[in-house]
Amino acid sequence: MLSLCLEQGAALRGKERVLEESIRRLHEKNQKILAPTDLSDMSKAGVRYALEMAGSQGAEVITYNVVGYEEGPFPPGLEEWVSSHEEVPRVQEIVEERRRLLAKFLRENFTEWIPKIKIRQEVDVGSPYKRIVEKAAEEGVDIIVMSTHGRTGLLHMLIGSVTERTVRLATCPVLTIHPAKETKPPGAQAA
Repeated sequence: MLSLCLEQGAALRGKERVLEESIRRLHEKNQKILAPTDLSDMSKAGVRYALEMAGSQGAEVITYNVVGYEEGPFPPGLEEWVSSHEEVPRVQEIVEERRRLLAKFLRENFTEWIPKIKIRQEVDVGSPYKRIVEKAAEEGVDIIVMSTHGRTGLLHMLIGSVTERTVRLATCPVLTIHPAKETKPPGAQAA
């Protein structure tokens, strides 16, 4: 019994060290931040937090939108083919339209940050959580900052959560922002 308690205590201390290391990494100077957005009002909180964090740390922000297969005229079962054939004219049109919408989203909601921070805008086609995880790895980002819609119950069970899946699969830290609990990152100044 005593050895079981000691093992559990050691495991808990190990988890505490991992948590402390994650917190320390969050407060380090990040050079590249990935800010996924679905262009919704809910996603503004995550993008704003990423921009404020970048402003206080001198980092680059990659605002990233993924056109999900269900959003386009993509035949079921051909998802992988579509994402590897973005040169197909209809796919190009959808991506170009989404680029315009992403630029408008940033202009209308974050005008004050545009001249102060290096912001790159990227749009891809695919499964959102998979593409976010892949993009983070491709770009070597230090952290992903994204909003969570906070769905619960049956809706969450049926459609899952892009944020939850990203947290589980990403190889870098993921900071999730709940819009109702939006706060400024440490060291951020008001714009």
